Amino acid sequence: MALSSATKRFLGSILHNRLLSSSFTHADSRCGVGGGGLAIFSRSFSAEVSSSSNQMNLIKQLRERTSAPIKDVKAALIQCNWDIDAAQKDLRKRGKVLASKKSARTAAEGFLALAQTESKAALIELNCETDFVARNDIFQHLALSLAKQALLVEGASQQGAEPFQVGPENMEDLKLYLEHPKISGETTVQNAITEVAAMMGENVRFRRGFVMSTSLNGVLSTYLHTSPQPGLGRIAGILTLEVEDGNSQLDALQRVGSELAMHVVAAKPLFLTKDLVSSEALESEREILKSQTLLNNLSKEVGSPVKIGSFFRMEVGEGIQRLEAESSASEPVAQLV
Repeated sequence: MALSSATKRFLGSILHNRLLSSSFTHADSRCGVGGGGLAIFSRSFSAEVSSSSNQMNLIKQLRERTSAPIKDVKAALIQCNWDIDAAQKDLRKRGKVLASKKSARTAAEGFLALAQTESKAALIELNCETDFVARNDIFQHLALSLAKQALLVEGASQQGAEPFQVGPENMEDLKLYLEHPKISGETTVQNAITEVAAMMGENVRFRRGFVMSTSLNGVLSTYLHTSPQPGLGRIAGILTLEVEDGNSQLDALQRVGSELAMHVVAAKPLFLTKDLVSSEALESEREILKSQTLLNNLSKEVGSPVKIGSFFRMEVGEGIQRLEAESSASEPVAQLV
């Protein structure tokens, strides 16, 4: 029976669609997609997204633990097959190697850190290369911890007019206890500095320190300038006031002592009394002579003669540029009397 043209076209269309469907099914099975291939692809994509999310989480965790640059954190995790504990150990090891290589670089930034009791104060200078690192709370915690440790240095408790100098040679082997979330536990001063240098990626250096004590009938006053938090500053002034009568008004002595410590920072004095000032330096030292009026008034107020026992001024980075130009020069100790 002859088929009409319309019927032939209809049957041809059905046959074509079936052949096309069969072809796609065969191709999909070869690529691992046919027979539920879309579901397999979906599961694979979800696994990749989940893995990527976990990796980002590990990077974030290790970054929070170590404060290391993100690129170093990621590289350590990849090298350690995303084992976060192994990566942390690897970062510390590599950081210490880099810190050793950077130890010769100039470090003129940082902070002075102060620790104080009623009769004794310790002031240390901790340097780094940039103010960015100086603002880091880990660096600041180390500086404050070093100042507290300096108070305990053997020989620093002796009473006397002269400040007791404390340097790396006095402290680097001493025990130091750190209580920061990212760096805690007991270690040595030298190891703590190396550890922080590794974390910061800069040269971190304990440069110098002083401990000053006062007599039983005296008070010790301090002032820190440009202070981001208590106990830290870029310029410091420390002085002792000595009074003959031990029963004098302590509040009045402390009030005037604080004013004079601030004056030491502002005026950069080199002399205690007019008799010690040369004619050449008289004009530049005129401001410190005004303190004598304060002492006279204070003596009348407390009913006993008051005098300045000793004082000194210290500033972050002072003398370092000069040392770069003259490598044979010795470092400035501090302006002290």
